[in-house]
Order: sequence, then structure tokens, then C-alpha cells
Amino acid sequence: MIENKVIVITGASSGIGQAAAVRLAKAGAKVVLSARRVDRLEETVRKIVNEGGHATQFAVDVTAKDDVQSLADFAVKTYGTVDVWINNAGLMPLSFLNKRKLSEWDQMIDVNIKGVLYGIAAALPIMEQQNSGHIINVSSVAGHRVGMGGAVYSGTKFAVRAITEGLRMELSSSSNIRATIISPGMVETELLSTITDEDALSALKSRAASEALQSADIAEAILYAIDQPQRTSVNEILIRPTKQQS
Repeated sequence: MIENKVIVITGASSGIGQAAAVRLAKAGAKVVLSARRVDRLEETVRKIVNEGGHATQFAVDVTAKDDVQSLADFAVKTYGTVDVWINNAGLMPLSFLNKRKLSEWDQMIDVNIKGVLYGIAAALPIMEQQNSGHIINVSSVAGHRVGMGGAVYSGTKFAVRAITEGLRMELSSSSNIRATIISPGMVETELLSTITDEDALSALKSRAASEALQSADIAEAILYAIDQPQRTSVNEILIRPTKQQS
């Protein structure tokens, strides 16, 4: 089911996106890695190619709709189509609302919500034309519950969850295109480094699991969702560390 599928991944320079690219390429997919940090993308592409996989990279700012459309065009020009589009790029600068970190709120909304919408807008015409495809949005447990200091972040992730469910409903009535949302709990990634509010960071650490998930764990969940037969649509995967309570 995975072999020779063309899979576009945003936010692929590190963390979940990078791990997904490596895992999916190992399973036989042709992966298009995108992010802003081109040097990191090139490093991952080299790793994949050296191990016998198929991969390429394209620099993208997901907050720029023209960039995202260019990514879709590049994937089609390079590999002929797009079978799976993974909206993975995201930010998590948690903060208490009274800290008034408006620029961080704007950035989260632009990346976490608009970036997902731009990805859907770029991928859908390709998939509708071929009457097949799969859109996967990487969200968070924060899309199911709100933690202290996470009001805006959770707001963006609740939005992604609503968008994905609406997309699923629309697609299921008229096409063979699948929609999936992956909602991880605490994952050991670079996201914590974006938190500038020490109080919010402390609140997060106080409720964190003693052993976080690894990016590779989420990559396996993504692989599972893609690798199901066409008649099966895995709509949502909620995955927490075993010792995470909330």
C-alpha cells in the first residue's frame, strides 16, 4: 500500500516530519520533504537516498499560500502526482493569556491553522482529478483538552480537528480521498524550545509524562493510517505516552 506512493510532508526538517520521511521512504514511498531549513532537509534527503530510498526537498514557508502551491506543483513535476499530503508543520509557543504575546498568537494561527488550510487547498485539486488520495493533519492531544498556558495553542489544534472532520465528511460523500488526524501527546521534539513564557513552560513540565513519545512512534502511526486498504479510512489516532495522565 505504501510502495511508490508520492508523499509530501511539511515541517520535515526535524521531529515528527523528519521521522515520518525516513520511515515512509524505508517502506518504499517517494517522499517530498519541505520546511524552511533547507540544510536540514538536504541532510535527511541524503540519508534516505544513501539507504536506497527516493526523496527530494523543497523550501517552503507554510504561512505563504503561494509557497505551498509551489510545493504541490514541484511534487507533481518531480514524481507525477501526490498520493498523500501530510500537514505536519506546527508551532507550540505556550503562554498565559495575560502575558499578551500577540505576535506568538499570530504566528501559531498562521502556521497551525492557515498552513493546514493552504496544504489542503494545494493537494485537493490533484487528488480530486485522480479520485484518490489521503490528507493527514498532525494535531495534538491539545486538540482534545486545554492545558494551563495552552489556550491559544489548543485553539489552533481544536480548529485543525474541526477542519479535518469537515474535510472527511465532504470527501466521503463523493470521492475516494481519505482524511486522517494524528493527535500525539507529549513528544520529545524541538517544540519546547519555542516556549518563551517560563510560567507556561513550568506548567507543561509539571504535567508531562515521565517518558515522552519519540518522533518515530508517531511516524509508525502515520504509516499505519496510510497502509490500510482503500475501503478503510483511519479518521483519527490519539496517541499518548503510557504514563501521561491527561
